Amino acid sequence: MEIQSNFSLKNHNTFGIEAKAKQFIAVHSIAELKSILEENKTQKKFILGGGSNMLLTQDIDALVIHIDLKGKKIIEENDDFVWVESQAGENWHDFVLWTIDHNFGGLENMSLIPGNVGTTPVQNIGAYGTEIKDTFVSCNAMNMTTQETKTFTNAECNFGYRESIFKNKAKDQYIITSVVYKLTKRNHKINISYGDITTELAKNNVTAPTLKDVSNAVIAIRKSKLPDPKELGNSGSFFKNPILLKTDFEPIHQKFPEMKFYEVSETEVKVPAGWLIEQAGFKGKRFGDAGVHKNQALVLVNYGNATGQEILAVSKAVQTTVFETFGIAIEAEVNVI
Repeated sequence: MEIQSNFSLKNHNTFGIEAKAKQFIAVHSIAELKSILEENKTQKKFILGGGSNMLLTQDIDALVIHIDLKGKKIIEENDDFVWVESQAGENWHDFVLWTIDHNFGGLENMSLIPGNVGTTPVQNIGAYGTEIKDTFVSCNAMNMTTQETKTFTNAECNFGYRESIFKNKAKDQYIITSVVYKLTKRNHKINISYGDITTELAKNNVTAPTLKDVSNAVIAIRKSKLPDPKELGNSGSFFKNPILLKTDFEPIHQKFPEMKFYEVSETEVKVPAGWLIEQAGFKGKRFGDAGVHKNQALVLVNYGNATGQEILAVSKAVQTTVFETFGIAIEAEVNVI
């Protein structure tokens, strides 16, 4: 293990932003991670996973520890369910495809989401009607100060919409090293009610969809709307879909009756942020090398040499205009650093 100085993070963030780490090291085992933390107790640290959910607006004046722990295995199973453990450094989409190849159900709607397994509980990632909390059992996490490992159960993670204990009470205290999911082996709960999945399946004459069919439909939809980070720098959805109290939403909806929304509870509705951004006139807009994607207004993109500050400026302009137009505040889903 060797700590590198003045290390470029351009290839370690999906926006492709050029930023430097004061120091950088990749760890490939729990022992290496523990050793690095013990030997650098006084050093400021920054934990890096797949680099898919962050916008670098400056150099990182810290020791950047890249979590590159690999491996996945079945730890328990019965006739109906299987408990699968994945190390934090596994690519999420590759892991999803692995579960589908084994006919394990529960993650197929989250195919092609960028990033690594270790960050999935932090954001409680989700797509097309499913979230991590639906299949998450527990995760192991190392305390950055004591190097002790703690297991967090589903309940202890305090999951919410793109929220968890790791973004709040336990923020910057733990490094997730592995995650356990409980998946179905039979009687799979096929969820095709959200978004364009039904339309995509019908287009391919699929009437009794398998896990693979659903995954393929999600992949096709995402590819049609979302740019590949390898070809066009982005972090997927940049903004959260705002959730409003029905009492607050009703007067807005009266003013804008065409506004789309989904009921999330008896008292709340979710409004698609992409619709708001598109109606505000930002879809496909470009500001130098920073811009809003032409197919999906939720996605901010780097056309080549945009700085993090330039992309951040676009996001602020979007938020301001949406609020001035609709009276609805939209929050960034991406971590701005």
